[in-house]
Amino acid sequence: MKRKTVGVLGLGIFGRTVARQLSQFDQDVIAIDTSEANVNEIGDFVTKAAVGDMTDKDFLLAVGIDQCDTVVIATGNNLESSVLAIMHCKKMKVPAIIAKAKNKIHEEVLYGIGATNVITPERDSGKQVASNILKHRIENIIYLEHGISMINFKIPESWIGKSLTELDVRQKYELNIIGTRHANESDLDPNLNPTEPLEADIIIVAIANDHTFEKFDYLGYLK
Repeated sequence: MKRKTVGVLGLGIFGRTVARQLSQFDQDVIAIDTSEANVNEIGDFVTKAAVGDMTDKDFLLAVGIDQCDTVVIATGNNLESSVLAIMHCKKMKVPAIIAKAKNKIHEEVLYGIGATNVITPERDSGKQVASNILKHRIENIIYLEHGISMINFKIPESWIGKSLTELDVRQKYELNIIGTRHANESDLDPNLNPTEPLEADIIIVAIANDHTFEKFDYLGYLK
């Protein structure tokens, strides 16, 4: 598994859980918070821990946030701080920005200014967020209920030019596909033609048993 550099901005219970989980899987983690006590608590587990303000772009650059593959903005109470942090990360061209939201309105705002994925404490645990970061081809997984999830994943190279009918994905991977979208686009296209060849930048959105599909992805069986 490719080693990633992940920034965790905000080290409350949620942020510390994300940072610890990622560190357990040998990822490089840069953790920051305004509280020295929070930083000290996580310092021994992460690659770098620093006391500072996530809304200060110069500070983020100084600690290396611009080098991150993913940044998790783990504080959701202050919408203004989250907005500024997302804006800074986008300017630094961070590929993936995950932000915690206090409620549905905050969630819509954070998506609107460019967050790749928005999570809420009621829906997503710190371990789930870390798991999403560690997956291979899955771009996003939203745990629904009773082991069922909505999954967004990039198609393997071997699928390019083949149709979903030809691949028989429902039988092989237990997927119920609800639509597709192109990479770097947020709009879902529900008008799926199962006989049409798949393009290289297609992302599939499906409902599946998360345990079954994670097994395929984690073990490299999604081919």
